[in-house]
Amino acid sequence: MNFPENLKYTKDHEWVRVEGNVATIGITDFAQSELGDIVYVDINTVGEELAHEEIFGTVEAVKTVSDLFMPVSGKVLEINPSLDATPDAVNKDPYGNGWMIKVEMKDASEANQLLSVADYKALIGH
Repeated sequence: MNFPENLKYTKDHEWVRVEGNVATIGITDFAQSELGDIVYVDINTVGEELAHEEIFGTVEAVKTVSDLFMPVSGKVLEINPSLDATPDAVNKDPYGNGWMIKVEMKDASEANQLLSVADYKALIGH
């Protein structure tokens, strides 16, 4: 299982890559493996200001639907356009082509409250 060191993580299994004031967000390798084959990603919050832990969309796997939670407060700038046609990119490349949204962070210091890779591994028992 893959846990990139340069990312931050949440207890809800999202990952965050911070570049300046923009956060790229997706779900972790652990989350996609627990969900199984992802068949649909439903995110229609582009342009919206969302608070930390608000739901920004859902991910649908063969057996379940899971909510996606904002790891940081901010405005949703972009949704990964390729997920409509290839939602399984989240399974194949969760930290690359499977990214979900880009957010302009309202308060960049919120990223400091996220889990480190060691903390996330401890959370999931790895």
